[in-house]
Amino acid sequence: MKPDFALEDSLTFNAVLPWSHFSTAGGKGNRDAASSKLLQEKLSHYLDIVEVNIAHQISLRSEAFFHAMTSQHELQDYLRKTSQAVKLLREKISKIDKVMCEGSLRVLRLSLTRNNCIKAYNKLKLMATVHQTQPTVQLLLSTSEYVGALDLIATTQEVLQQELQGIHSFRHLGSQLCELEKLIDKMMIAEFSTYARNDLNRPLEDDCQILEEERLVSLVFGLLKQRKLNFYEIYGDEMINTAKNIIKQCVVNTVSQIEEIDTEVVVKLADQMRMMNFPQWFDLLKNIFSKFTIFLKRVKATLNTIRSVVFLVLDKNQKTRDLEDTLQKNSAKESLVDSEVAYLTHEGMFISDAFGDGELPAGAADSASQRNTSPNSEPCSSDSVSEPECTTDSSSSKEHTSSSVTPGGVEMMIGEDMKLTDLELVRLANNIQELLYNASDICHDRSVKFLMARAKDGFLEKLNSNEFVTLSRLMEGFILDTEQICGRKSMSLRGALQSQANRFVNRFHEERKTKLSLLLDNERWKQAEVPAEFQDLVDSVSDGRIFLPEKKPTATEERKPAEFLIVEGQKYATVGTVLLLIRIILEYCQCVDNIPSITTDMLTRLSDLLKYFNSRSCQLVLGAGALQVVGLKTITTKNLALSSRCLQLIVHYIPIIRAHFEARLQPKQFSMLRHFDHITKDYHDHIAEISAKLVAIMDSLFDKLLSKYEVKAPVPSACFRNICKQMAKMHEAIYDLLPEEQTQMLFLRINASYKLHLKRQLAHLNVVNDGGPLNGLVTSDVAFYTGNLQALKGLNNLDLNMAEIWEQKR
Repeated sequence: MKPDFALEDSLTFNAVLPWSHFSTAGGKGNRDAASSKLLQEKLSHYLDIVEVNIAHQISLRSEAFFHAMTSQHELQDYLRKTSQAVKLLREKISKIDKVMCEGSLRVLRLSLTRNNCIKAYNKLKLMATVHQTQPTVQLLLSTSEYVGALDLIATTQEVLQQELQGIHSFRHLGSQLCELEKLIDKMMIAEFSTYARNDLNRPLEDDCQILEEERLVSLVFGLLKQRKLNFYEIYGDEMINTAKNIIKQCVVNTVSQIEEIDTEVVVKLADQMRMMNFPQWFDLLKNIFSKFTIFLKRVKATLNTIRSVVFLVLDKNQKTRDLEDTLQKNSAKESLVDSEVAYLTHEGMFISDAFGDGELPAGAADSASQRNTSPNSEPCSSDSVSEPECTTDSSSSKEHTSSSVTPGGVEMMIGEDMKLTDLELVRLANNIQELLYNASDICHDRSVKFLMARAKDGFLEKLNSNEFVTLSRLMEGFILDTEQICGRKSMSLRGALQSQANRFVNRFHEERKTKLSLLLDNERWKQAEVPAEFQDLVDSVSDGRIFLPEKKPTATEERKPAEFLIVEGQKYATVGTVLLLIRIILEYCQCVDNIPSITTDMLTRLSDLLKYFNSRSCQLVLGAGALQVVGLKTITTKNLALSSRCLQLIVHYIPIIRAHFEARLQPKQFSMLRHFDHITKDYHDHIAEISAKLVAIMDSLFDKLLSKYEVKAPVPSACFRNICKQMAKMHEAIYDLLPEEQTQMLFLRINASYKLHLKRQLAHLNVVNDGGPLNGLVTSDVAFYTGNLQALKGLNNLDLNMAEIWEQKR
């Protein structure tokens, strides 16, 4: 029972079978020898019993034993036949193997070997192609094919990371290609900078063709591919330098053609430019504007090409996105069909049971065909290459490309690896458009600096109106041209023009106001003859259009001056100052037509001029200022009437002037027209004051003469003779100056004053309308007065109503 029980151990064996008792050696006692002999006999007896029993059993089964022995011999015969049959079968199989199988299996082994050799060959061919990457890139860079070089680098990098991963000989190629890509970035930026310089510094002929459009398109695609989205700033910086050089070169060329300017004495270019007279400087400015216009057209053409490339990439992104959406929808349909097929299969149905012939959806048919062909198709990879076309040009196998035609007719390959978002592309396109606006601003800013450099000595302010109008029209034309080219207004040059226009308006107004002041201070208020040119001037305004007609010396010399100015059939007696004032007014209106931007300023200045004439003429005539200024002895009724008629002439033109300005003002500026309403009222008040003054002169005369009137013979009395004499003088003074209607109205007022004073004197003398002698004398005097007054020219039909001189009986 011990765990280490082992019968092989001698001690254990002797313990189990004590053979020592049977041993005869050692001379032991007879007792032990007898015991051993007894045991041996006992065992022999047992052996005999066993043999007897075995014999007995054999005898009992002797028949079966002999049958087994017989069967053994038969079995051996079967085995021998079977062995021979197997040997024969093996010989036949061996022959069959040699005849039928060995060749086919050899073909299969050779086919597998061939495939492996093709794989190895294609791998080596791909390695050889990759090995030629750097020389090919250098060749592409030599022809400025930056996009092709970058595509080749990207494709090679992809091949190295996938199909040629782990190849020891190419372990440094990836880093070398990265460095080469960085070098290409620098080369493209330098190349674009050179292109911008060459494009903008070409001779500014009337040619707006794009310089080397294919080269530009290639550069832009390359820069976009490398995400160098700030390349347009290089072009912007070059635009600034070019604009400076354009002005400098124009000035140098112009100065070199002017002999009066000694460039050795006057060294600075700005000083040389200031020595030019207006025609020379104007031609220079026109040349600069012309160059700037061509410059902007070139810039627009180049930037439009760049924007077209950007929009081309944007359009490609949109199409790619639409294609992906379509594929996702198709894959969703396929997954739906697959799930239906799986469900039907799970339910123990066949597809043919669920779909009739021709009812299988297209997506399911496609997916089924793909599933059917997939087991027999081998993917083109580094481990298995079944056909040579699987390892053709790596760029076509690794990158899906589409051919797009650029605006210049250049076909570029836009790869899917140009991963720019729509937001980035739209922002870039907007920045490029903004660059065109900046180009316009740059040209305007340089032009403003050029103008300011010439205006330092007050040159522009000293221009006459024709010169300034010519300059203004040139600048307005350039501003409109730039707006048409660039599509946006640039305000700097317009602001400079407005500033110069304001200074011109101030000087224009001050000159004419000073001239008017000098004319008024020397005006003797006598009727002036009207030269034919002034009559022509007035006739030109008769149809409502205001413009200054050109002078015709030959025609005006043959025509004599007229006594009156004829305006729409009415005669106007005027002084020389008013004739010149009309011309000055028309100059204001003409200036507004030539320079529309100064309309409001001119309206204000013209209003000031008209107010000044009204107030100053009032001071000189009504206020008798002319007595001291020009030394008149007295202000006569003729002076007053002539002043009134001159004012009426100006009033006649105020509505025409108002309409002229109204047509040129914005609706929100119409409130400024109220100045003309105020001026018209002031002029009418002034005219009324002159009329009142004329009546007052006669009123004081009546008061003086009639206060001494006595009713006595002879008739007519000396008082009435004197009154009629003064009335005739008054009529003689004003009749040729004022229209007949105004003369009649004036004498009606004078007559009313006369009747008032006569009535007062008769009441004082107690003379009543009683038919007595005194009444008869007064009636005779009044009849003499009435007859003399109605005998005056134009007053014969005047209703004097002399009955009002008598007190009415109550």
